[in-house]
Amino acid sequence: MSESTAPKRIVTFGDVIEDVVVVPQGPVRADTDTISTISPTPGGSAANTAAWLGELGVGVDFVGRVGADDVERHTRILTDAGVTPHLSIDHELPTGRIVIIVDGNTRTMYTDKGANANFSPDEVTDELLAGAALVHVGGYSVMNAPDAVQGLIARAEAHGTVVSVDPSSAGFLTDFGIERFLEVVAGASILMPNLDEGRVLTGLDDPEAIAIALAERFTTVALTLADEGVLVVDAGGEPVRVPAVATTLLDPTGAGDSFSAGFLAEWVESGDAVAAAQVGARVSARAVATIGARPV
Repeated sequence: MSESTAPKRIVTFGDVIEDVVVVPQGPVRADTDTISTISPTPGGSAANTAAWLGELGVGVDFVGRVGADDVERHTRILTDAGVTPHLSIDHELPTGRIVIIVDGNTRTMYTDKGANANFSPDEVTDELLAGAALVHVGGYSVMNAPDAVQGLIARAEAHGTVVSVDPSSAGFLTDFGIERFLEVVAGASILMPNLDEGRVLTGLDDPEAIAIALAERFTTVALTLADEGVLVVDAGGEPVRVPAVATTLLDPTGAGDSFSAGFLAEWVESGDAVAAAQVGARVSARAVATIGARPV
């Protein structure tokens, strides 16, 4: 297949969530009222990445699971975002829900996995993988179904499909086990952790040392550093720092998901990891300047 006719589609799979984003307008007061802005929005790390990819004009297939009452709504929301959705229906559990309390650049999240607990990466078909340039793996899927994710990565490799990974949660990484996580995703080429996740994965503190250590396992590493930008190590090269894009922070929810989308949208076109990080930084800056994790 020539470069001009190679597939440019991306497959994402995993969590669909109903986010409730709470931004208190002052210090939280126990046992009484705190005036807040409360915004219900569609979410879920994997679905967020798909929505940003669709908004950026990339052909993207999303595979996930929702409660029976929500399938038409989430199908419409994803389709309107430019995504081709493949949603299975859970007749026992509702769509997952998260209450997110935002305090500046930090978030506290109360999570109910809901129907996501019954989702299997086996639902990502070989047909989808064969028609894709890349399949993106979120850390939540690894932790929910490690054997199925390991099998999916092997199937992707067999089709010549590149695999990227966003670890997604430093806390869940610790709970799951670092060596186990790295074993499951060993066939991936691209890793996009944030600094906390990088520290957990390596046991190191210095960002450059973290990026270099992870680059011994993955061809491309993009270590996001919030307002300090991104460190990129590609194909054994030296770390390159990409600056953050100045923005007004309203809600950090979805910052990593939007960065992943921007990075991958550029990477499947050019294969240039530094240019991809620059696009990712611009998209992430847009995301944190709005309430919620999806494009508006």
